[in-house]
Amino acid sequence: MAFHSKRSFQRGDQVEVSSNMEGFLGSFWRATIVANMGTNYVVEYKDLVEEHDESTLLRETIMANQVRPLPPRIAASRFSDNNKVDAFDRDGWWVGKISGREGSDKYYVFFETTGEEIAYPISQLRFHLDWRNGKWISQKKPSKKRRKMDDE
Repeated sequence: MAFHSKRSFQRGDQVEVSSNMEGFLGSFWRATIVANMGTNYVVEYKDLVEEHDESTLLRETIMANQVRPLPPRIAASRFSDNNKVDAFDRDGWWVGKISGREGSDKYYVFFETTGEEIAYPISQLRFHLDWRNGKWISQKKPSKKRRKMDDE
């Protein structure tokens, strides 16, 4: 998952990093910029640790197009079927789509990368946003009523 960023990050900036590794495709991980190397960054993850030493946070050199700023917090009181969302699971944010609802505050999320469908409380979900050309872009489609108003 590559981003089209017009932003350069500096040491200490809080960011999210997309992963292209098998088993992690479609996920975002909180990290801090340790060094700006031009076309690459050294990041230290907030929630991922070294495989050989679980007391040490993982540091990794990644391509600049894998880094984006932390997305804005958008309060969500409900989601609709097929809304593209991020679900917080296993210390990272995973991209999926709402596929159903359970009770008043749980939603089923379908993950295309794994074929899994998992229920999450609303507190572990956020609307998915893409970082493109220095701006946040929502994948949420306007309602039919809203589209009609825009067409008038």
